[in-house]
Amino acid sequence: MSSESEQMLEDKLIEQLVEMGYQKVSVRTEDQLIANLKTQLEVLNKTSLTDGEFQQILTYITKSPSIFKHAEVLREHIPYVKEDGEHAHLILLNQKYWCQNEFQVTHQFNMEGTYKNRYDVTILINGLPLVQIELKRRGLELKEAFNQVNRYQRTSYTSGYGLYQFIQLFVFSNGTNTKYLANDNVGDRDFKQTFFLTDDKNKRYSQLQDFAQHFLEPCHISKMITHYMVLSTSNKIMVLRPYQFYAVEALVERVKKSK
Repeated sequence: MSSESEQMLEDKLIEQLVEMGYQKVSVRTEDQLIANLKTQLEVLNKTSLTDGEFQQILTYITKSPSIFKHAEVLREHIPYVKEDGEHAHLILLNQKYWCQNEFQVTHQFNMEGTYKNRYDVTILINGLPLVQIELKRRGLELKEAFNQVNRYQRTSYTSGYGLYQFIQLFVFSNGTNTKYLANDNVGDRDFKQTFFLTDDKNKRYSQLQDFAQHFLEPCHISKMITHYMVLSTSNKIMVLRPYQFYAVEALVERVKKSK
């Protein structure tokens, strides 16, 4: 196991995610990402968009370079004008029925900015890249993956339409240790704010396979994004630690069953 390569980890993870219900898609370029986004938004909103209508939506959701603003827009109703002049709106994320989103996985997405970068594994929800998974071979320090996504942010995440600014969560793994982190400005990210996943008895799921089974399960990752992330008044994006969301779940359950 100590010699397991990054490619082996990537292949196994994608295979596992497909078994868990993700659709594997070949989205490697921005043009493919945009075409897939249009299709997924049509499915989510049960509508059909003309090229002109979709361009309005794309322009609206990417007009700000701010990571925080992208997080706000993700949770908004997006306005557009139909070709017949009727005013309409759509959603990017089903927050009320979080399991009823569209879940896909792709890998080796290419983006060129200051440098040409290729990202490991991306989870697309309704066509938007919302979870980025950076892998390092077993034996390497986990912080190398953290440093890698910081380089991506500085050199290519804002390139083109900047759709990777929609990322809500990062996952870092070397196979043996796996942690998660909320997206934020590079200067505000702190490796100390990466969290291990545990169960409600504080048992740690550090192996990538175990982490994926529990944290990346489609309904769970969607609920994390829609219910257990905080957009603070100081324009910071935060995600709850395991003990925090277990506490919230317990409180909700108590309210349901108590007078």
